[in-house]
Amino acid sequence: MSTKALALTQEKALEINLDRGIYGTFAEIGAGQETANWFFRASGAAGTVAKTISAYDMTVSDTLYGSVKRYVSVERLMGMLDYEYRQLVHRLGGKKGKDTRFFAFCNTVKVKGYKDKGPWHGWIGVRFQLRPEAPPSDLIVHVNMHVPSHSLQMRDLGILGVNILHAVYHKRDRLVEFVESLMDNIDPSSMEIDVLRFAGHGFSKVDNRLFALQLVQSGLTESILFLPNGEVAQAADVLYKRPLIVLRGSFDPVCKLHLEVLDAVRKTFLTHVDEKTRSNCIDICELSMNNLLREGYVDHLDFLDRADSLKELGKTVLITRLTRFDRLSELLGRYTKEPIAISLSIGLLNELFKEKWTQDIPGGILESFGRTFQNKTRLYVSPWLNRKSGEFVTARTFRAPEEYQYLYQHFLANQLVVDVPFFNEKLLSKTPRDIQRMIAANDPAWKELVPEEAHRAAQHLR
Repeated sequence: MSTKALALTQEKALEINLDRGIYGTFAEIGAGQETANWFFRASGAAGTVAKTISAYDMTVSDTLYGSVKRYVSVERLMGMLDYEYRQLVHRLGGKKGKDTRFFAFCNTVKVKGYKDKGPWHGWIGVRFQLRPEAPPSDLIVHVNMHVPSHSLQMRDLGILGVNILHAVYHKRDRLVEFVESLMDNIDPSSMEIDVLRFAGHGFSKVDNRLFALQLVQSGLTESILFLPNGEVAQAADVLYKRPLIVLRGSFDPVCKLHLEVLDAVRKTFLTHVDEKTRSNCIDICELSMNNLLREGYVDHLDFLDRADSLKELGKTVLITRLTRFDRLSELLGRYTKEPIAISLSIGLLNELFKEKWTQDIPGGILESFGRTFQNKTRLYVSPWLNRKSGEFVTARTFRAPEEYQYLYQHFLANQLVVDVPFFNEKLLSKTPRDIQRMIAANDPAWKELVPEEAHRAAQHLR
C-alpha cells in the first residue's frame, strides 16, 4: 500500500481524535488491536480512546461477555458491544455524558494462523450515540478475507475499523459514499463485506436492504442474502450444509409461473436426494444485479417492490452480481457441499450454449459447464411453449447446437441436466414481458397470472 494511502487512513483517525465530542472503547479479539493502533499512531488519541482491550483468552472472554458456541459470531459480537458500552456509560456518563457521543467499537475475527486454510472472517460492530445522552445505535458488519496472509489481513482489519468509525460519524446520511468509503485503502480482492446493517435509535425507518444492495452494486461483495422476514443475513450462516433449490430470474413481476415451476423443481429434486437431505432443503430466489440495472443505475423503489413481493411469499432472496451460471455455482459451493438444483427455462438453457458468454474462459463452453456442474450442482430445466407454432419443448426434446449435441446427450444421460415435468398452458403462454404490457394497458387479466401478494408491486409497472 502506498504511503499516500496510509496517510489518508491516518488522517481519518486524526479527524476523529480531534473531535472532543467522540469518545469510546475498543475491544478487539483475534487479530490484535489493529484499529486502536491507528488512533494511537495518529496522535491526539487521548481525545478518543477511553480504553482498549483484547480478551484473547477464551476463559477471560467468556467471563466478560458470556459463553457462546462460536467465538467468531454475531452472538459474541453483541455480547461485547453490550458489555463494553454499558461499562463505558456507567463509568464516564456522569462526568462526560452531556458533551460526548460515546461509542464502543468491537470485533471478533479469525485470521490466518499456522497451517490454517481458512475460511477467514470476522464480525465487526460499533455501538454509538447520534448525540450526547441519546439512546445508542448499532452498525453491524461481517467481512470475509480472501488473501492467505496474516499480516495483510491484520492490516486490512485495522484500516476497515478506522473507515467504519469515520463513516458512522461523517457519512451515514449518504448511502453510496458511506458504503464505498468502508473499503478506502483496501484492495477489494482481498476482503469483502457481505453484511451491513443498522439498528437502534435513529434507524427504525432505515431499510438495511438498500445498504446491502449498495454493497453488491459497488462491488464490495458478490452476493447478499435477505431472509423471508426482510432481514439482511450472512449467506454462509443460512446456507451452510443445506441442499439448495435456486430459481434465477428478474421477477419483474413475480409471476405464478415462477412459483409453480419452483414447486415442480422441488418435487423432482427431492426424488434425487435422501430423506435427511430433504428435510434440510431451502428454496432461494436469485436476482442478479444485471437484471436490476437500468442504464447504469439501480431503481431502488423497483428493487424493494420485487424483494417485498418475494418476502410476502415467504422466499429467501439472494442478490448477486453474477450473470454466468458457472460463477453462481462456484459462489453457492462456498456455502454448502450438499446437492444444488439451479432452475432455468429452455430459453436460458439455449443461452448457455452461446459462446459470447464464455469468451473470457480459456476452456470456453466446455470449461463453463464443467464449473457449473461442480459441487453436486444440476440444472433443472422447465419446458417452453411456442405460442406461434404450439410446439412444446422440454429438456429431452431440446435441440442443442449441432456441435454440442453429443455433449448435451451426455448431460441428460448422467442427470446433470434434469427434465422437470410441468405443464400449465395458461401460465406458459404469457411471459413476464407480456404481463408488463398487460399491466401498462390496464388489462385486468394480468391479475390471474400474478400472485395476490405481488399485485401491489406489479402495479408500479404502469
